[in-house]
Amino acid sequence: MDFDRIKEKLSILADAAKYDVSCSSSGSKRKNTNKGLGDSSGMGICHSFTQDGRCISLLKILLTNHCIFDCAYCVTRKSNDIKRAAFKVQEVVDLTISFYRRNYIEGLFLSSGIFKSPDHTMERLIRVAKKLREEENFNGYIHLKSIPGASDELMREAGLYADRLSVNIEIPTKSGLKLLAPDKNHEDFMKPMEKVKNEIIQYKQESKLIKSTPKYAPAGQSTQMIVGATGESDRDIMYSSAFFYKKYNMKRVYYSGYVPVSNDPRLPSLGSAVPMLRENRLYQTDWLMRFYGFDIRELLNNDFQFLDMDIDPKLSWALRNRHLFPVDINRAEKQMILRIPGIGLKSANKIIQARKFRKLTWGHLSRIGIASNRAKYFITCASREMELKDISSEDLKQIILKNSTSKFRKDLSPQLSLF
Repeated sequence: MDFDRIKEKLSILADAAKYDVSCSSSGSKRKNTNKGLGDSSGMGICHSFTQDGRCISLLKILLTNHCIFDCAYCVTRKSNDIKRAAFKVQEVVDLTISFYRRNYIEGLFLSSGIFKSPDHTMERLIRVAKKLREEENFNGYIHLKSIPGASDELMREAGLYADRLSVNIEIPTKSGLKLLAPDKNHEDFMKPMEKVKNEIIQYKQESKLIKSTPKYAPAGQSTQMIVGATGESDRDIMYSSAFFYKKYNMKRVYYSGYVPVSNDPRLPSLGSAVPMLRENRLYQTDWLMRFYGFDIRELLNNDFQFLDMDIDPKLSWALRNRHLFPVDINRAEKQMILRIPGIGLKSANKIIQARKFRKLTWGHLSRIGIASNRAKYFITCASREMELKDISSEDLKQIILKNSTSKFRKDLSPQLSLF
């Protein structure tokens, strides 16, 4: 094995994979100097999280950055003058096993540019997973990218070897995809999603009757959208997400801020990268939709198409719906408690349990751990009520921003706490 050539391929194809945010990286930029031990240059190994909250490390690479398509937003488009490389199937298998045995990784995240055809590319991705499972007896996590336009037969086979499958929708709307990737067909993205959804449903039904039924994509499927490459509003983006969650039973939808990669006149200028705060707001909205019982139309609609960058989406909704507040924390249903700014899932459950034994005061709520700098303006309890006579929503917003803790005032930081 030519180790120098393998290392060069790994550098190229790991760097090309960084644009897929389905896994989060550590963000470390530590360089290897003076022939030291190890290298944390931010490429190759990323961090992801299991359903029970454990953090795991994955080898994150492309099989190749050669591509037959010329999507304006993609760094690996065929017209881009970049260094190209391609792994052989066995090379990816050997790298995965080698890294795993050294305890560098616990799994593999494998994507690819599309070369020759969607089926040809998907077949090679499957061969990697199949070799790992059957020849190397590898039982670690495998995430395969589904290739738009791949056949149903290949999608079924992929799910038998991968833990999770995902096909990136790329652009949130049909019109945006047609503008920036005219060679691609929107339906080619939908077909693999539908196949995976149906196979998962069938597996769950059959496994109830036959315990030996082979697992099919046990970690489900996900997708990713590029934010800011076209003129979609936050409403357009989140309505698309709501559709994918409902229609295809998605585990996650990821939002990737557009990174300027060319001077194409169809794209934003090179200096107009999407602020990370916009990504953060979209993820917060996604969280409210999936776990807090919000309908997306409550958060975004024709009258409110873009998320407020100053405050989180739950507080923004509450300020637009002041007629629903204040809420009596000692009597309200859990669904309404979850809508109070500053109260999260864990705090809501603690409140439900604690009020069985006594009426709760501000002191009790503080010990439970609510963010009182926001919540106190929207609730009543056994203590004296807040005085909010004739204060407009805009004035209340400014009061909350002004009186927030230093942590909350760093709202423009990408490390903003969710709620």
